This record gives sequence, structure tokens and C-alpha cells, in this order.
Amino acid sequence: MKESKGAEMVDLPEQVVSWIGQRRYEIVGDFDVERGYVSTSCASVQNGNPLYWDEKVANELTDGWIAPPSMISVWFRPHAWAPDRTEQAQPLQVHFDLKEALDLPEAIMTDNTIVFREPVRMGDRLKTWQVLRSVSDPKTTKLGTGRFWVIDVEYQNPRGESVGTESYTGFGYRRGE
Repeated sequence: MKESKGAEMVDLPEQVVSWIGQRRYEIVGDFDVERGYVSTSCASVQNGNPLYWDEKVANELTDGWIAPPSMISVWFRPHAWAPDRTEQAQPLQVHFDLKEALDLPEAIMTDNTIVFREPVRMGDRLKTWQVLRSVSDPKTTKLGTGRFWVIDVEYQNPRGESVGTESYTGFGYRRGE
């Protein structure tokens, strides 16, 4: 057994242990935050908040246009196709790395929490990275036997300010017999 951050971990590969607490997959977005995406997103859910539609309101409340906080991950969702891409892009790559490294073919997300900080502004090109926070000992649930893990996705604006953190809890497992 290995000790990590005060929690006992049974049969966790050294490779996975080495990922805990480390920045992985640090990338800068492919495009700038822009109003067209914001307008389309707000229209799709009938979000009539004047902060996203009325320039005077945006200037008064936030010193200019901002994106809705709930759009934080939009700026990193890979398009289905890009002319220079040779592999299929996947969001939350650490999740897929864990499934492979732990030989757990099935997985679900059991929790997602988002903490918002500085507003995302038009013209920002955000940076993101993923941090594996923890991996549980093996657990058996109704789904099967596997492990829970927590992954944080950090987002930063070009000024080096944190604009938010998404925390995901996943459960990778093998189906029961």
C-alpha cells in the first residue's frame, strides 16, 4: 500500500500516483471569447439577462461585455473537425487516462461543481489545465467494482487571473458478473 496526502491507496499504479496534484494538459484555447457565441448561447436557453444583451447595462455593471459564467468550458470544447488535427480531441483527458491506466472500461461522472471567479471578457483567450486531486481505493457499487476520482479543471484569463474551477467526481468501473 502507498500513502498519498494522508489517504491509503490500495494497488494504485505509480504512474497514477505521480499524476496526483500535477498540472496536466495545459492548453490555450483555439479562439477568443466573442459575442457571437455568447448571443447564440443565451438565445438557445432564452437567457434575457440585459447584462449579455444591452451594452449600456454591461458597461455600468461590469465595465463592458462579459460572457455568462456558465459558458466557462465552451471556450475549450473541441470542434468535431479541424484541418490540422490528426487525432480526435477529447475534453477531460485525465478522465480517459485514468480509465486506461486503471483498466476500467466504464465510467460515469457522479458530481460536478463550478466555482466562478473573475469575469470572462470579450477578446480573452483562456488557458486551462487539469489536476487529478484524488483516487479512491477500490469500491463496489451497483454498477460494478472500480474507483472514484476527483479532477479539477482550472481556467485562467490572459492576465493570469483565475476565472474559475470545475471539479468533477468520476467513477470508473468494471461491470459486475
